[in-house]
Amino acid sequence: MNIIRPVSDLRNHFADISKTVHDTKQPVFLTKNGYGDMVVMSMEAFVELQFESEVYLKLQEAEREAELTDKRYSQKEVFQALKDAAGGGQNV
Repeated sequence: MNIIRPVSDLRNHFADISKTVHDTKQPVFLTKNGYGDMVVMSMEAFVELQFESEVYLKLQEAEREAELTDKRYSQKEVFQALKDAAGGGQNV
C-alpha cells in the first residue's frame, strides 16, 4: 500500500519520513494541494530501483536483438564470453 503524506510533512516531520523510507524500503509519496508532487525514497531503495531498471532495459534490448537475428549462443559460449570479459579467458 502506498504511503501518501502532504509535502509540508517533509519540513515538519522529516525524521519520521526518513525512518519510514528506511524501515519499510518503500517510497513516500508527497502531495501538494491534494495532488501528487514528489516521491521520497532511501538511497538503498533508489539504487536497487535503478539497477532493476537497467537490467530490464538490457533484457528488452536482448529481446529486440533476438527478434532481428537467428544467431543463438550456447551456455558454454556465454560463460566463455563472461570469463573473457572478466579477464579469466581460460576455456570452460
